[in-house]
Amino acid sequence: MGRVLIAEGFPGQRLLVLPRPLVQRALRRNPTSRLLVTDAGHFPHAASHGRIRSHGAPEAVVIICIEGRGWCTLAGRTFAVPAGTALIIPPHLPHGYRADDDQPWTIWWLHAAGRDVPSLLEPILPDRVVPIGDLYRATATVTHVVDCLSRDETEPNLIMAAGLAWSLLAQLAADKLSGCHGQAEPVRAAQDHLREHFADPVRVGDLARLAGLSPSHFAALFRRATGSGVIEYVKRLRMARARELLATTTAGVREIAGEVGYDDPFYFSRQFRAVHGCSPTTYRTSFT
Repeated sequence: MGRVLIAEGFPGQRLLVLPRPLVQRALRRNPTSRLLVTDAGHFPHAASHGRIRSHGAPEAVVIICIEGRGWCTLAGRTFAVPAGTALIIPPHLPHGYRADDDQPWTIWWLHAAGRDVPSLLEPILPDRVVPIGDLYRATATVTHVVDCLSRDETEPNLIMAAGLAWSLLAQLAADKLSGCHGQAEPVRAAQDHLREHFADPVRVGDLARLAGLSPSHFAALFRRATGSGVIEYVKRLRMARARELLATTTAGVREIAGEVGYDDPFYFSRQFRAVHGCSPTTYRTSFT
């Protein structure tokens, strides 16, 4: 990073920076004490863009690269930040980043402070670059953050921007837990299939064959992406539909059991109780 870097000033850019006294006040009151967007912006085709912070930033830095690529140096290691990824830099961590010389990045970015930031970053770190499953959604979220802060700096808009930032960090955490985009696609396809056919018999081997993977590899990817095995995931889908039917129809327990994939209504009732802590009949009476 020996060349001259430009922090901002790119044609078509958007840049919002909250006054530091306002940041200090907002971090002393709820809910913005939990999460606050202090800076946000958009730098299109940002040739020569970069920053070096020898003491880090007081806030977490999130950079969404939508075109081109950039580079980041942390702890003496330099790595690429390609399009379709998010760069995550925790608070107070010394770092430097820059746009690529030949393919300068186009980025949306924000800085986030508050006591909830460490817990929101925990599922993402120690990775610094996270593939984004839905780039349009991530970009739209940061766009809305910038729109909020550009309207004015009143408390309602600070709260709205905080909620949007929470959604963005949650999306990035979910993408990290799902694995890279190529690995996550077979799981997403399987989830779509299971949601459409949750009442049908479930065979992990059949799902793995549809995904073109071995049963063990597919099962490991599925558990990593969803936090549970296939059978447990299907049970949750079935129970969600059962709750809906119990709350909105007069169908009997036997009929509902059959509709959600259980031939034995007694087994269905045991499974329902294990999930909800009460019988289907007791659950229904809570809505009458």
